[in-house]
Amino acid sequence: MEYLEALRFLKRRDDWERSGSVADAERWDLRRMHSLLARLGDPHLGRHTVHVAGSKGKGSISKMIASILEAAGASTGLYTKPHLHRFVERIATDGETISQEDFGRLVEELSTHVDAEDADGSYGRVSTFEALVVLAFLYFREREVDWQVFEVGLGGRLDATNVFDEKEVCIIAPISLEHTEILGDTVPQITEEKAAIITSGCTVIMAPQRESAADVVRRVCEEKSVTLVEVAEACQMSRAKRTSDGQEFTVKTARATYNLKLPLFGRHQLNNAATAVLAVEAMAEHGIEIDEASVRQGLAAVRWPGRIEFLKQRPAIIADGAHNRDSARALVQTLRDDFGLTNVTLVVGSSGDKDIEALAEELAPLAVQMIATRSRHPRAMNPREIAEAFLEREVPIAVEEPVGSAIDAAIAQAGSGPVVICGSLFVAAEAREHVLGIAYDPPLTEPAPPRSEVNV
Repeated sequence: MEYLEALRFLKRRDDWERSGSVADAERWDLRRMHSLLARLGDPHLGRHTVHVAGSKGKGSISKMIASILEAAGASTGLYTKPHLHRFVERIATDGETISQEDFGRLVEELSTHVDAEDADGSYGRVSTFEALVVLAFLYFREREVDWQVFEVGLGGRLDATNVFDEKEVCIIAPISLEHTEILGDTVPQITEEKAAIITSGCTVIMAPQRESAADVVRRVCEEKSVTLVEVAEACQMSRAKRTSDGQEFTVKTARATYNLKLPLFGRHQLNNAATAVLAVEAMAEHGIEIDEASVRQGLAAVRWPGRIEFLKQRPAIIADGAHNRDSARALVQTLRDDFGLTNVTLVVGSSGDKDIEALAEELAPLAVQMIATRSRHPRAMNPREIAEAFLEREVPIAVEEPVGSAIDAAIAQAGSGPVVICGSLFVAAEAREHVLGIAYDPPLTEPAPPRSEVNV
């Protein structure tokens, strides 16, 4: 099967990522995943597993752990979402994304079993995300990886990645209010959903949390009699300096003192790195000892675009996937404290289910002007809604579509001043494509024509 044909096969299926529909979420049923996996000989089994849930930082933590494992010489599979430019980015082994040829070949192999599962009808139709997760399992089995690192898609309890009776390490990244129409409208309710990935026999690493989330994780760990390592208590971390290409810092644990470099910006990424360090330390109980040199080499090799990424230096053009209050606050803190940026031109696009008022409240104090835009993603919010939220905070506003046009307008208005593009990873991705000339999967439907408005 050719790559584009494989994408068409996947996109014909129900997909919450594209629809954002509560109805699609209500169809989630892990019995369907287990049935499909059984048809394929349970490809998710037979290797060590790290499972990462949370509201923010889980992709970064997953990438860091995989990079450290690779530096230690362990064959490693990594599954993350969403992709920035191409679907193949979601699946990687030993730092290399799956080829388009292998992607198409495995989708063809998978499609027969997906069609059989659909035809059976006992548990409903297989979704796009479910098919992608199974595709990753097939690829990791084929490549005979030692360890597989899986980032949860949404929540945890009913997520398609939550198909293991046992796993070695579970990580709970920072939790905040998100997807409340699906996961619950309080932090404890959302944490219950995410902590459901915890299985008997694993070691749980909990990133620094608000107390209402931490209490839930502690209770679940006690109920399941598993070891809990709390990052806030289990290590001491200090930043030595910020450099032009990242940060130098020290993490001291009960086992070792690590002097590290990370090519990512923001103190929140140091918390993510500390979480990854404690996770790989926990792997010693599961058959792999990882030395300080491998931790240092692995973190120094991390490449994770779209996270406070400088697309250009002069004038500064920065793309970041900040999409909720906490991530926007981390972005503002990093720009202000680490780079001294306070008067920026913002380009903001968001998904329709996000709290744009919270985003505006955090970002507006940084802005001298703002351009609202809309990504090509079908869940993108109407930019006029974004503009109204910032207009209430007395930020000069324009509306410009598509993202590339919005960036060009922002650069023209900013002169030599900094431009920051944020609000969703989809917008950050389109910023990278526009500024850096990166290729992306071709749209399989006709895009909407460009629109432009000013002075809302």
